[in-house]
Amino acid sequence: MDIPLIAGTVSTVVFAVSNLPMLRKALRTGDVSSYSLASIAMINVANVVYSLYVFSLPLGPIWALHTFYLVSCAIMLVLCLVQRRVAARREASSRVPVLAVTEGLEPVTRVPEGDRSPGARAWSGAPRRGRAAP
Repeated sequence: MDIPLIAGTVSTVVFAVSNLPMLRKALRTGDVSSYSLASIAMINVANVVYSLYVFSLPLGPIWALHTFYLVSCAIMLVLCLVQRRVAARREASSRVPVLAVTEGLEPVTRVPEGDRSPGARAWSGAPRRGRAAP
């Protein structure tokens, strides 16, 4: 019985299982807004570099653990990038410019109700002439 191999196998299973709830929730909800994109990107770069070392070792539990980390971190990076892209598109589409067709009117950008700052005045739907009074 090879004690180091058994210990490596058991620790691999424990480490992988400990990450499954986080990964399952991220895949189920698609919500990774609490994760830092920079951190996830750096983890993926480190995993790729570390792969040079791990895969030079003889086949063993470390290969399984590292492969799991490579795949799970790559999934998190993709989810993070997709979520940020969708949020950016949503924000861009919610701010639709209303062009003034009469000379002397300022262009107005309509901002949805929930996106206004607390002190902002409601938008009447009509472009203003000249400058607004303070």
